[in-house]
Amino acid sequence: MRRAQWTALCSSRAGRWLSSSTAPTHRSSGAAAIFHRQGSVAQIHALALEKEFQSPDVDHQDGDANFLSNEKIRSPLTKKDLEVDFLNRRSGTEEIAQVSDMLIDSHGRRHNYLRISLTERCNLRCNYCMPAKGVELTPNSELLSQNEIVRIASTFVHGGVDKIRLTGGEPSIRKDIEEICEQLRSLPGLKYLAMTSNGIVLSRKLPRLQAAGLNQLNISLDSLVPAKFELLTRRKGHNKVLESIDTALGLGFDPVKVNTVVIRGVNDDEILDFVELTRDKPINVRFIEFMPFDGNVWKSKKLVSYMEMMDKIKQKYPSIYRKKDHSTDTAKNFQVEGFQGTVSFITSMTQHFCSGCNRLRLMADGNLKVCLFGPSEVSLRDAIRSGMQESELQQVISDAVKRKKAAHAGMFELARTQNRPMVHIGG
Repeated sequence: MRRAQWTALCSSRAGRWLSSSTAPTHRSSGAAAIFHRQGSVAQIHALALEKEFQSPDVDHQDGDANFLSNEKIRSPLTKKDLEVDFLNRRSGTEEIAQVSDMLIDSHGRRHNYLRISLTERCNLRCNYCMPAKGVELTPNSELLSQNEIVRIASTFVHGGVDKIRLTGGEPSIRKDIEEICEQLRSLPGLKYLAMTSNGIVLSRKLPRLQAAGLNQLNISLDSLVPAKFELLTRRKGHNKVLESIDTALGLGFDPVKVNTVVIRGVNDDEILDFVELTRDKPINVRFIEFMPFDGNVWKSKKLVSYMEMMDKIKQKYPSIYRKKDHSTDTAKNFQVEGFQGTVSFITSMTQHFCSGCNRLRLMADGNLKVCLFGPSEVSLRDAIRSGMQESELQQVISDAVKRKKAAHAGMFELARTQNRPMVHIGG
């Protein structure tokens, strides 16, 4: 998408937001002037919205009964939609990953996908990822080195992992990111090397990362309105993210996945605008249900469910249809008829996908986490630094995988369970 198109879309979206009944009203000479003027009205709107975002809702109480009785949570999906969902999850026609017993848990799930957090540092401060007061960073000496990352990854790939995703923090700020990509991509058996990035510094690095073997990409973008972007991330850089999406499209990444965490009262009014991004470009917009992590002040009333989002989308785009998912997909995938791109939903809160989970997480400090929401961790850093042999390391991994539970707790139990901030775990 050309920069002029991005600017027009975002300016249009900003203008509608500023003139809407939910935003404070101020006289202005146009959206373009507002968002490019120092000390602008946009900053006032951002501050006002931040106050609204943080203020408690005294008219509603969190709780299973109140939340689940909400009309907006009830399914707008047709019987056909539900049948497709069932068949997608139960289909046995997909190629079964060839993995060793080390990566098969006690429930028969085969883990061929490893997410590696390269750093706890980030150049944004997203509300849903990092507590307002920040986080205590692990000392550099306790983080995995490049050689340690590659050694541990090699063990997983040898066991059957064929996809690795690099996360953070923000992985692109790590100075040796290109060397890490080159070494990981050279591991025999690895098919996919992916990365999730906030896009702030990605544009200038992406050509070299692609040359080093990066072949899948997710870019986080939670608002098309610059002021709301600054509210959510506590930093500037909206244009840089758009530039990174443009660069990725120009380099031929297909699709370019755009991750959007949807939060009620903040960006849920932009759902249709994000769908529109998929009209003419190979963009896969991935709407993510707001999830609870330490410090992100999760409340059920902020959660916009997958079914509520679908209801809104179907009203404007009745031709949207369900695509076939792989049984291990975390996303429910759709496409508006005639659109080039696709729309997906990560439904961790309202319709978990634990039965098909094939993912493991290696955090920047070397701890292995077998479930995003599970509190248990085991240190692979300490294992290899103690001189552990390969067979012993494999046993440590196997034991951790075998302890993985069949499913995570319900959303309200998760909200009460202590877990690390997302920036520590890895996005």
